[in-house]
Amino acid sequence: MTDPVPTTCMRCAVGCGHLQIGVDAGYGIGSVRGDVSHPTNRGLACQRGVSETADPDGEWLTRPLVREDGRLHPTTWDVALDRAVEGLTAAAAADPDGVAVLGSGQQTNEAAYALGKLARGGLGTRYYDANTTLCMASAVTAYYDAFGSDAPPCTYDDIEDADTHVVWGANPAVAHPVMFRWIEESARDDDGRLIVVDPVETKTAGVADDHVAPEPGTDLALARAVLARVVERGEVDGEFVEAATEGFDDLVASLPPVESAAATAGVDEETVDALAAALTDRTLIYWGMGVNQSVQGTDTAAALVDLCLATGNMGPGSGPFSLTGQANSMGTRICSSKGSWPGQRPFDDPAERRLIAEAWDVPVDRLPDDAGPGPVGTLDAVADGPVEAVYAVATNPVAGMPDAGRVRDLLSDAFLVVQDAFRTETAELADVVLPAATWGESDGTTTNMERRVSRVRPVTDLPPDVRTDLDAVTTIGERIAPGLFPATEPEAVFEEFAALTAGTPADCSGISYDRLDEVGAVRWPAPDAVSEGGYRYLTDPGEWEFETPSGRARFSTATHGGLAEPTDDEYPLTLTTAREAGGYNTGVRSRGEVTEPGPLARVHPETLAEHGVDADADADTTATLSSRRGRVPVRPEPDPAVPTGLVWLPVHHPRTNELTLPETDPKSDEPNLKQCAVRLEPATAERGPDTGAPVAGPGGPDDD
Repeated sequence: MTDPVPTTCMRCAVGCGHLQIGVDAGYGIGSVRGDVSHPTNRGLACQRGVSETADPDGEWLTRPLVREDGRLHPTTWDVALDRAVEGLTAAAAADPDGVAVLGSGQQTNEAAYALGKLARGGLGTRYYDANTTLCMASAVTAYYDAFGSDAPPCTYDDIEDADTHVVWGANPAVAHPVMFRWIEESARDDDGRLIVVDPVETKTAGVADDHVAPEPGTDLALARAVLARVVERGEVDGEFVEAATEGFDDLVASLPPVESAAATAGVDEETVDALAAALTDRTLIYWGMGVNQSVQGTDTAAALVDLCLATGNMGPGSGPFSLTGQANSMGTRICSSKGSWPGQRPFDDPAERRLIAEAWDVPVDRLPDDAGPGPVGTLDAVADGPVEAVYAVATNPVAGMPDAGRVRDLLSDAFLVVQDAFRTETAELADVVLPAATWGESDGTTTNMERRVSRVRPVTDLPPDVRTDLDAVTTIGERIAPGLFPATEPEAVFEEFAALTAGTPADCSGISYDRLDEVGAVRWPAPDAVSEGGYRYLTDPGEWEFETPSGRARFSTATHGGLAEPTDDEYPLTLTTAREAGGYNTGVRSRGEVTEPGPLARVHPETLAEHGVDADADADTTATLSSRRGRVPVRPEPDPAVPTGLVWLPVHHPRTNELTLPETDPKSDEPNLKQCAVRLEPATAERGPDTGAPVAGPGGPDDD
């Protein structure tokens, strides 16, 4: 048996340390367990992270593929790379924006940094996204607006010290099980409390002291109602507001009457009173995709920050804590050059652009002038120009983006290079497929949601025709822009990235592989070899210094503006999407072969009866769910935890997003994935054909 190799779990963003043991012969991981020496989890590990690391579902890609005569055929790396570079170079020849690059929060810091360097410094395209715009951009924008810097001010250390835990639009019992154990243990203390705000009675809500169920899409109205009540009751922390914030008077002037805002949210005033009262104790407010994935996601996240600022819930044991979606979303935010240059250097600052150009040894005018429009705008550019080629790395937009049927059509018309460990729905459309390493085969680092950087290590050799993301990206980058990657090994690439962050808000220059090998994980900012970040912006007890021009935190003034797509007579129900306990992102690692015709739809029994759907019928699929964008067969399950008028679908199923809405938040570009209008009918209803494309599982139609 091989010796255990310490690494970091890449399933979610908690960042648990794992010990992996390789198989005795061949390639693969034999077993996985929690690492008691890792400072993040101290040996705790969830079964999902263990099982999806050791034995994930999905069809592994083991050889490069190229499309010939409409089908994907196995080939060599030389042929695949020639085809990929030729197509990408041709698209960029007339216009650097002719190529779009899509990355992922599933990559290591090193691979994400290299992909951003290729996109921005090698190609010079503005059409680049690291996938965080699909999950975290609204929280990021709210943090910048309030604090002048991205990432939550609090850390995991604050969970134990909090009295009240408010989980808003998130389900950490399912999405982040190890972190939720800490929340639940703290809430069980004599003075502890757990409050969940979610339209659905989730697993997290099921163990909460209080569950508040607002109308879908009205979170901003509810947050403003609570803040208005805090002001009315005189429970504002005036000393903190006066010393450390600005804009409070404008906020107060913008607040709606409590009665009308509560009515909009579908709750009574007593519920608003209870939420306001809970904030008088030390409170952590957590939120997730239920807040972020909305046309008002930034404003709602900002309103939750406002609640913390106004009540003085800043400092140890309190504060706003966004729950990160993908495993290395935080890493891509600080190193991948998506919304800022490495270390949160402002994208639109000419001096920062010159510094990056000099460090990368590229002409400054090659770097794009802005950060681009996000993934929805990028796909629009495939439809309307100038994008002619797409390079997608560790991401599955055909299943993960809204209005997925349109996404499928657009990518079918583009020259498409897909780099992934598994054969995804997006890979089925590709002109070139590059097989990539996965967690137990990769070397590098990752960054969890509390800003801790830790090592990712391989426990098994790579199969002969598989390469790491970093290897593939730097190889393509060197052929497109020779000299762009003088460093290609993980440690050297990390050193290059870390040096670029020196003196920035996200300073990682004091982090090295040797230091991580010694201590396990280091939280940024870490400007030297012995320091690491704690609670941000708190310089001394009671002394605050934010990254804003004034050094003060800023309040926001937005109010509820309505749903992006309200229900009507034709589409009388609201669709929402969320995580399943066993699901991972678009499900490639967790769902196995997709044989059923459609996703499971959780619906209140009264709603099923009202729409004539018999959930007990002897058939795989007894209903059809339609929106203005698509029509999908579903398997209805009666569930009183879902309120009447709402339909719940798993975000991981490849057909769910054929229904969802591509409208985006105007501040963050994040799509409104959480609410849209739908119609539910018995499967026998005649409304025209199912227009969705067939789903290819392992052994799909393009297999050679």
